[in-house]
Amino acid sequence: MDTIRIDDPEDPRVAPYLDIRERDVVGRQGRFIAEGKVVLNVLLNGSRFQAESVLVLENRLAGLEEVFDKAPVRVPVYVAGREVMDRIAGFPIHRGILAVGEKGTPLQVDDILRTLPQKALIVVAVGIANHDNLGAIFRNAAAFGADAVFIDPTCCDPLYRKAIRVSVGAALKVPFAAAPDPASLSTDLMACGFKSFALSPSGVTDIRDVQPGEKTALYLGTEGEGLPAPLLARMQTLRINMAKGFDSVNVAAASAIALHHFSASDR
Repeated sequence: MDTIRIDDPEDPRVAPYLDIRERDVVGRQGRFIAEGKVVLNVLLNGSRFQAESVLVLENRLAGLEEVFDKAPVRVPVYVAGREVMDRIAGFPIHRGILAVGEKGTPLQVDDILRTLPQKALIVVAVGIANHDNLGAIFRNAAAFGADAVFIDPTCCDPLYRKAIRVSVGAALKVPFAAAPDPASLSTDLMACGFKSFALSPSGVTDIRDVQPGEKTALYLGTEGEGLPAPLLARMQTLRINMAKGFDSVNVAAASAIALHHFSASDR
């Protein structure tokens, strides 16, 4: 494994890693940041995205040989000491492993629908603006075998650094696309043979009473407001029953319960 030593925080080769938190806000011109060994392994060996480079703390390099050796494409691997790496990032990088990935051309809804298997499970996220929640939804989608995630314009970016980290790399693995209008998407999904369900604390049907079908779309809304009423009116609404006196769990936990239920017939 060939590496490139970095001793100057202003070395232009590591410019994409400078001031990470500031660039979280202002954007990275078609790039994203991945953190940690598990996420790096997904990016290099199990993702549709291309890595541009890797920056590693010198004392973390020894544990990464297998990750790099399995990678089908070689990328520059920069190595730095603690002080230099922290100055590059703008704060202490405890995991000691960073990578820059290229977003590439975004997938479109139609692209994904054309490639779905005969039996498919997808998630439609509406208004999920919290990176922890969206990252967790992607993690749950991967864990329970969902084939895709569609996100409306009010959702946060699945390739935001924190969302990728919380998803444990699932945001790099599960296909996703932007769905400008969730209501019209439900019509398109129906035309493709999908049965759409809306998860809501006030749902009419107990989720346990619904049998998984061949093609299922699960709609998830933001905490508090939930899914918009016009969208709820277009599909069957499901609830997860709670203990007496308790209203709901958060959307990430609810997604895990619902995805487990709808994927149960495949296990």
